[in-house]
Amino acid sequence: MEKFKTLTAIAAPMDEANIDTDQICPARFIKTLTTPNNDKALFHDRRFADDGAPKPDFILNDADYADAQIIVAERNFGVGSSRQAAVFALQAAGIRAVIAESFGDIFYNNALKAGLLTVRLDPGETKALRDSLPSHNGSPCVIDLAGQAITGPDGRSYDFEIGALRKRCLLEGLDDLTLTEGYLPKIESFEENYRAARPWLF
Repeated sequence: MEKFKTLTAIAAPMDEANIDTDQICPARFIKTLTTPNNDKALFHDRRFADDGAPKPDFILNDADYADAQIIVAERNFGVGSSRQAAVFALQAAGIRAVIAESFGDIFYNNALKAGLLTVRLDPGETKALRDSLPSHNGSPCVIDLAGQAITGPDGRSYDFEIGALRKRCLLEGLDDLTLTEGYLPKIESFEENYRAARPWLF
């Protein structure tokens, strides 16, 4: 998993609530995320017309946000079905962080485990950050995970909370498997002592 320390990137404002996982990654793309064009799955039905042409009114098709690596949304981002593919679609398109008032619980945890940073901010803060983006086109936001702070393109800073374990995993690039492997010496020692104390079980 890629380490996440400090991200300096363009942020795209999505001024809407309840963006669900079927919008993020329509169900028919779930099995195609290993193909070379997997970045096309993200918001496919909202980004592209029936003939495949980009829809000019969708925010990620705007030239100012074409290289965005951060999305700033409203409440309930990632609600709906439990769909790991929604996280993969965002990552395939280069999105490394989503900032919102709240998230679907399963999406929130799936994202963090896969290395996609999900940040909760108060409604007033997310609105202030979104509102600052169009007037500073081309100016990046900075997310400092170690310091748990976001700096908007206007220079305003926003503090955020994140669980200590998930923060560590993101900073060190640890998924659940590599995190567990770090405890392997202790696991092996426990098993050795357990076998020695209870040989009749083995």
